[in-house]
Amino acid sequence: MTIRIAVIGAGLMGADHAKIVANELPGATLQVICDMDAARARSVADETGALDVASDPMAVINRADVDAVIVASPDFTHAPLSKACIAAGKRVLCEKPLSQSSTECIEVMEAEMQAGAKFVQLGFMRRYDQAYVEMKEALASGSIGRALMMHNFHRNVETPASDFTGAMAITNSAPHEFDVIRHVLGTEYASIAVWQPKRSDAVVAPVVMVLETTDGQIVNIEVNNNANYGYDVRAELVGEKGAIAMNNVSYTRTDLKLSNSTRYDADWRTRYAEAYRRQNRAFLDFVRTGVFPEIGSDCWDGYCAAVVAETGARALAEGVKLPVNMMAKPEFYA
Repeated sequence: MTIRIAVIGAGLMGADHAKIVANELPGATLQVICDMDAARARSVADETGALDVASDPMAVINRADVDAVIVASPDFTHAPLSKACIAAGKRVLCEKPLSQSSTECIEVMEAEMQAGAKFVQLGFMRRYDQAYVEMKEALASGSIGRALMMHNFHRNVETPASDFTGAMAITNSAPHEFDVIRHVLGTEYASIAVWQPKRSDAVVAPVVMVLETTDGQIVNIEVNNNANYGYDVRAELVGEKGAIAMNNVSYTRTDLKLSNSTRYDADWRTRYAEAYRRQNRAFLDFVRTGVFPEIGSDCWDGYCAAVVAETGARALAEGVKLPVNMMAKPEFYA
């Protein structure tokens, strides 16, 4: 059975998802590209061979010739479109965040629980990255002993907008770390404290977070949106018997003039290309079988990321360590 997929949003991520559906997912058909910008939708459709274009996402979700949806539109649309997919009885792969509002995340969870089945898979694709897969396996096997600490940094070449702030680094960039660290450690956060050093210019400075988990581990996260030199994400998991660290992914090394060098990616898309493919294959299986992916992120994970981000932004503004207070986990998501 061919699964007919609509992609809502024809920007960078939407175009990349469309290419994966068209070229990497046997058994899937790229049915519709939907975007408010008709020319952009048509350009992506022409490039990927999509069968149709549209501009009304709600109408697309309810089309009889659409079996499943990928949401890659602006962040503020994610929760409303996810709820529309639940109401239509169609599985959706929604790019992160589910919402930057934990209250809105709860609304989506309530809609899903009322429907009686999971419909929303979130695009926290790092769970499918081989480095994090091996870290989680090392912890599960006991080879490095009980986890004690996890060190993480996330660096971009430059901020996506001139008005980008430290709080936005927490709510927009850091949720990937918040989610994948929870996933690797298999625990929740108990508290968060945030600091920001001073730069010598007007560019937004890095944000450094220290979190305590409910199992007594310490986690630190640096988000530097103006690292200048390249896109660079790394992590090290430290256990009682040993440690496992992520390597920078580089396929070649240049030896020249008494030195050697490797290259960094310009952004996240090349670095996580295989993770996106794995994630989208898992989503296609979810659509076919109704069985939620074993390592996929669900609405509860979206809620958790939103709560930590909200608390972290407050901790930065208030200059104090704050407890991370989450609602009791619904049995539905256990």
